[in-house]
Amino acid sequence: MSEPRKTGLIRDINGPIVTVEVPGIRSGEQVRIGEMGLYGEVIALQGAQALVQTYETTEGVRPGEPAVSLGWPLSVELGPGLMGQIFDGVQRPLTVLYAQTGDHIARGVNVPALDHAKLWHFQPAGLTVGGVLAGGTSLGTVQETPAVLHHILVPPGQGGSLVSLAGEGEYHLDNPIAQVKGTDGQIRTLTLSHRWPVRRPRPYLRRNDAVAPLITGQRILDSFFPLMKGGKAAVPGPFGCGKTVVQQQVARWSNADIVIYVGCGERGNELVDVLESFPKLTDPHTGRNMMERTLLVANTSNMPVVAREASIYVGLTLSEYYRDMGYDVVMLADSTSRWAEALREVSGRLGQMPVEEGYPAYMASRLAALYERAGRVDTPVGKPGSVTLIGAVSPPGGDFSEPVTSHTKEIIDTFWALSKELADARHYPAVDWVGSFSSHVGPAAKWWAEQVDPRWEHRRAEALGLLARDTELSRIVNLVGPEALSSAQRWVLEAATLVKEMVLQQSALDPIDTFASPEKQFALLDIAMTLYEKGAELIELGVPVQEVRSLEVLSQARRLKSRFDNRQMAGIQAFREDVNLSFDTVRLEYVKHHEQQEKAA
Repeated sequence: MSEPRKTGLIRDINGPIVTVEVPGIRSGEQVRIGEMGLYGEVIALQGAQALVQTYETTEGVRPGEPAVSLGWPLSVELGPGLMGQIFDGVQRPLTVLYAQTGDHIARGVNVPALDHAKLWHFQPAGLTVGGVLAGGTSLGTVQETPAVLHHILVPPGQGGSLVSLAGEGEYHLDNPIAQVKGTDGQIRTLTLSHRWPVRRPRPYLRRNDAVAPLITGQRILDSFFPLMKGGKAAVPGPFGCGKTVVQQQVARWSNADIVIYVGCGERGNELVDVLESFPKLTDPHTGRNMMERTLLVANTSNMPVVAREASIYVGLTLSEYYRDMGYDVVMLADSTSRWAEALREVSGRLGQMPVEEGYPAYMASRLAALYERAGRVDTPVGKPGSVTLIGAVSPPGGDFSEPVTSHTKEIIDTFWALSKELADARHYPAVDWVGSFSSHVGPAAKWWAEQVDPRWEHRRAEALGLLARDTELSRIVNLVGPEALSSAQRWVLEAATLVKEMVLQQSALDPIDTFASPEKQFALLDIAMTLYEKGAELIELGVPVQEVRSLEVLSQARRLKSRFDNRQMAGIQAFREDVNLSFDTVRLEYVKHHEQQEKAA
């Protein structure tokens, strides 16, 4: 419940930081500033005065203008109508703002996040009047989109005994659908929507261990550095390495129920590409429009810097809301570096002591608190749900030792490090298999063993070992040339190149290979390692490495990923027979030739 509004005056203005004097104002409370009605929130109290950070620029605002406290903290509106929407950093619907103000959002414009004039068909749950309802209990459902069944939840902290529940029918968001009598004896009226402060995590019953990986369809991610549902991942990399493309691929193809994409301070052209492409995409899991289970929060680099800091909290709260319905949610934040820069700018205006590279001392703890809101949990009513958080990091100059990247690395479970060298070589996704890691290999191996093939963990380890040897041998080649290597070592370099081209490289623009199912991923990995093993056997027999390299089956293997789609596994398995036949033929010919030479001698 919001408190009565209080009115005061503006005393001082320092960029987005405004000093106001409003009797009885509280820390964290939202405030309307000046004649324009700019919105902000209280971030500090200094005696009778409060410091307010505004979400819009303050040009034209003067001291002495009114300041009005709204009685509630920065909150989001939660209810049917969220899916398919495009919000700004403080949950204003951009499509509605565009219709009202055009290409440039006018300052002080505030519109509801949800359409309160729309009717929704409510199907009540089988609840008994007089029964006790906990926070998070589903009162009924609304078919929000064809892909998402929206559960109308009792807001956390507002449980009690059910007094009445509306019947099936059409309702506006503001229409009463239930009455609940709390332990204090007060009767609360519940509607299809409620508000929740973004900086307060929504409560849950308990945390659970992860049981299933987030399948993204990207081989370098799923097969080598897996991320479990409910996990925390980071995608660091310098400019031009494909962070945004990696995140967009995860958003498009991951097997999550709900996708929430937060563009935090990124370039406008990149976000425009997201906003234009997503409504045109077909969901590979439902066959319908991708936006039916997607929600976008867009805060471009030319939008107010303070709204960047709020945008990630908005995305997290929306993610937790759908998690509480029992869904697996993936939230992509692009990028947390811009969020940290917003912290740095605000702390500088507040005169706080800077530490590493000008960031405030509390940056690491704020970052950890963000990522800790991810997880696989049981909701307050015991229903499982998860939030998987994937944050992009943009270290200046690609320096992974800078504060945001280094602190993030200590917090997350999976680290998908992007390499400038790989991007320059047109190797995409440019995920560096040397600098990346995942702590989810053990739990993921159980899933792969049960669902795909029990050899997955072994094959993955073999491939990474081959790539590590390739890195060491490449240094030798750069120093003294390939002549210093033995035939077996040259074959290691050739086989590692085969793994890179056949398995690790994956074009987002290839209509066949843009998404690889787990079965196809393992089949390609297994064939690549089989080629290496069979080639090593031939070289050990004495077959020249040049002859093994020239086998037609190797060039065919490089094209295998784009020849067969996920439904044509029989074609990939048939190719395995071609591999065996090709290598066996060479072996037999060499053994026969060797025997003839021995007889002649």
